[in-house]
Amino acid sequence: MENNQIKQQTNSAIEGFTSSNAVLKHWQGHRKLTRKVIEAFPEDKLFEYSIGGMRSFGMMLKEIIGIADAGLQELFQDEPTPVDEISKNSGTAMACTKEEILNLWDDVTHKIDTLWPLIPQQRFQEVMLAFGAYEGITSDIILYWIDNEIHHRGQGYVYLRALGIEPPAFWDRY
Repeated sequence: MENNQIKQQTNSAIEGFTSSNAVLKHWQGHRKLTRKVIEAFPEDKLFEYSIGGMRSFGMMLKEIIGIADAGLQELFQDEPTPVDEISKNSGTAMACTKEEILNLWDDVTHKIDTLWPLIPQQRFQEVMLAFGAYEGITSDIILYWIDNEIHHRGQGYVYLRALGIEPPAFWDRY
């Protein structure tokens, strides 16, 4: 009986593990670090360099920007942005320089900071169909967006090291 009570108390504590503000701070910390990786990347290699058949880091960044931009907007509209229209709607389709990528990055960062506080708390627990293709709980979908960024940033680290460039410290998110 006593063990059951401890388990129930533990489960209810887990449900309150984090807040939307903590997730925002965490995400923006990752975005700051990814921006540092972009800044470290040589202009002439951003869209041209790849290893082992992977996409260039510039192409990966277009994906990250598009997912964050279109995904955040989907939280406020009834119609999702179809997967094949993400780059067109986010402005990344035409971006081909480091400056353009950084400008888009900063624009999306500003949108996140501006729109995040407007997301009703219950929205995080609702089921959504992200980009008209991926169904899941909104908070889980958002965590995927963050995981996707971290994954591609890791690929950017590999590219920088292969180019002989020391990447920013992985823990420097502030």
